[in-house]
Amino acid sequence: MKKTLHILGFLTLIISLSLTSCGPSKKLVLSEARVDKLQKDNADKQSQLDNTQSQLNDCNSKVKNLNQSTTSLQNENASVLNDLRALSAESKMTIADQAKRLQTLQNMIQAQKDVMSKLKNSIADALMNYKSDELSVYTKDGNVYVSLQEKLLFKSGSDVVDPKGKEALKSLAQVLNSTRDITVMIEGHTDNVPIKTNLFKDNWDLSTARATSIVRILTKDNGFDSNRITAAGRGEFHPVKPNETAEGRAGNRRTEVILSPDLKELYKLLDQ
Repeated sequence: MKKTLHILGFLTLIISLSLTSCGPSKKLVLSEARVDKLQKDNADKQSQLDNTQSQLNDCNSKVKNLNQSTTSLQNENASVLNDLRALSAESKMTIADQAKRLQTLQNMIQAQKDVMSKLKNSIADALMNYKSDELSVYTKDGNVYVSLQEKLLFKSGSDVVDPKGKEALKSLAQVLNSTRDITVMIEGHTDNVPIKTNLFKDNWDLSTARATSIVRILTKDNGFDSNRITAAGRGEFHPVKPNETAEGRAGNRRTEVILSPDLKELYKLLDQ
């Protein structure tokens, strides 16, 4: 009996120790679980905080860009407004001047037309003794043309002006010398029949040489201002009639004296 009591006491002691050792282990487990949860909650909150900070930074950047765009737009609008004000002011200031300048332009253009019309009539009167198949006088694009046929000026394939042609050029020069504010272009033309001689390689050569001969006669022999005249050769490339017939080719072999009004003053007024 006494032995039995000892055994029971011993067992009771063991059970008490076991219960005592189990208690702290459960608490530790619970504590660790709470720590893990707290760490996880803290990590989630930190992630949310980082995300919020990123969104805030993005918003700040957009606000900054918007402010810059707004400033740029305001500056641009101010510049446009200043330009409009300046243009409006200028228009109000110059509307009378513009009307006056327009009237001046119209007067100058009409004056040029009158000069060219008078010049055409003067040349036609000076050359009235020549036949229509020798020369013609007409206006085109505001210019006066004097078209001199080959039969009046040159022998075939030559750039030497015949005496009758020199007399016609002398009469023309007398009119030109009495007319100011015009420029003169001499254009040589041929038909499309090829030419190749010791003097001329092709129709370009011949047409240019003929134009140069006319220039020399007008300037050196008859005193026309060399600064107001130009020589050019166009060969067969600007025909006025078909080259398929002898009559057409004869019409294309010509020298044209083109008289143009001097538009310097007109251009000056336009540039103002």
